[in-house]
Amino acid sequence: MKVYAIIPAGGTGTRINAPVPKQFIRVNGKEIIAYTLEKFQKSSIINKIIVAAHKDYIGKLKEIRNKYGFDKLNDIIPGGTERQYSVYNALLSIDDASDDDIVIVHDAVRPLVSEVILTSSVNAAKEFGCFVTAVKAKDTLIKGGEFVNSYADRSKYYYAQTPQGARYGIFKEAFKRAETENFLGTDESMLFHRNGNKVKIVEGSSLNFKITTGDDLKLFEQLLKTGEHL
Repeated sequence: MKVYAIIPAGGTGTRINAPVPKQFIRVNGKEIIAYTLEKFQKSSIINKIIVAAHKDYIGKLKEIRNKYGFDKLNDIIPGGTERQYSVYNALLSIDDASDDDIVIVHDAVRPLVSEVILTSSVNAAKEFGCFVTAVKAKDTLIKGGEFVNSYADRSKYYYAQTPQGARYGIFKEAFKRAETENFLGTDESMLFHRNGNKVKIVEGSSLNFKITTGDDLKLFEQLLKTGEHL
């Protein structure tokens, strides 16, 4: 059984005022995506990495691969106009997978994913077919517009993270159906669920956050300095 990791890296990062997409911002001289790829390169359970990126940054990714010796990064392919299309492009580039192999997807800008989460993710895909990494909601959840309409029971809610994934056969069927029906989801687990699969929840971590804003970037920089993420 093989485990494939897909890293969609086509985002533009408009919420961070930077001259390059956020995944290519350098922190301590190293691109954020390089920190992420390093976690998958070092993991003994990952066999192959595929990155889907904007065509203008494919050359840059090849430079990063060569610089850091990411030999598991076999394929760097053009992404699509949406995350879902980028992931599907990457999935279709896999030509040696069986239905029981595992495919997991992880955000390029979640560089602090742990080996524990990666292992739990793969084990969940093996046992249950598909999974989503998530953390329980800690804040009060409010529904409303300019004013509050109602409050939700936070004990029933989770914040989704990545990795998310499934056995190759389940993954491919869910994405093929979404393409046929012209359905655009917000993440992979949504497509698995709407295709009739029970999606196992894998415990995530507050450290496995997505670098989306300037504050997120500052937090990542600080964690690298203190080593508290180790």
